[in-house]
Amino acid sequence: MNEHQRLRYSRQMLLPGFGEAGQTWLLGARVLVVGVGGLGSAVAMYLAAAGVGHLVLSDYDRVDLSNLQRQLAHRNEDVGRLKVDSARDTLLALNPDITVTVIPYVLEDANLEEEVRRCTVVVDACDNFETRFALNRACHRTRVPLISGAAVGMAGQVAVFPHQGETPCYHCLYQDDGTPGEPCTRIGILAPIVGIIGSVQATETLKWIVGLGDPLVGRLLVLDALAMTWRTLRLKRDPACPICGTKRANSHDPS
Repeated sequence: MNEHQRLRYSRQMLLPGFGEAGQTWLLGARVLVVGVGGLGSAVAMYLAAAGVGHLVLSDYDRVDLSNLQRQLAHRNEDVGRLKVDSARDTLLALNPDITVTVIPYVLEDANLEEEVRRCTVVVDACDNFETRFALNRACHRTRVPLISGAAVGMAGQVAVFPHQGETPCYHCLYQDDGTPGEPCTRIGILAPIVGIIGSVQATETLKWIVGLGDPLVGRLLVLDALAMTWRTLRLKRDPACPICGTKRANSHDPS
C-alpha cells in the first residue's frame, strides 16, 4: 500500500480490527455486482469509495429517464447509455485507482458460474427472481458468499448467504416455483429506500471481506420505512431445499 492509499483510506483503517491489513484485503478483492440500478448504484459507489480493488458490473439494461429518481450512479446525460458504462464512469471518477470490468449482457449457466468463481463476494442487486435464483445456484456450486438485497415501495430487506457449513441459502427463504414476479416498473418506490438497503449490502460486503463483526448469516434484516422500524427474522436451512438441503427432493439435482 502506498502513501496515497494510506491517506485516502485512513479513516476506515482507524476502525478496531480493520487497520492496514483490512484495507489490503479490500484492495485485493474482486466483487461482482449484478444489477446497477437503485441498489447497485449505492452498493458499487460505496465499494468503490472504500477501495475494493476490482468491481465487476453486470447489467444489460440502458439508462432511462425514470431511473434517475433513485439510481444515483447515472446522470441526465447518461440516458440511453448502457448502465454498466455509465456506472463505470461514475465509479472511476470517485476512485480512479480501482479496476472496473463491465458485463453488458445477462450472465447465464457456465458463464455465470465461471464469473462467480473468480470473485471474493457476489452482490445481488437485481430486480427479478429468475436472476436471484440463478445467482444462488452459482454461488452454492462455487461456495462464494452472496449478499442479497431487495427494495420495493417503502420496504426492503438484506441477508447474507455464505454457502458454507449448515447455513441457509436464498432458496430456503423463497421457493422457486417458476412463476415470475410482478415487474418492478409497475411498483412504486421511494428513492432513498434503495440507498438505505444498498448501503447495508455494501456494509455487509466490506465486513465479509475484512472479517469484521457478525454478518447477517441466518438472519433477514427487514426495513419498514413507513414506520421507520427494523426487524430481524431468523432464517433456518431447509433440509428439503433442492439447492443446499440434506434431503433434496431430486437426487439428480445438479447443484
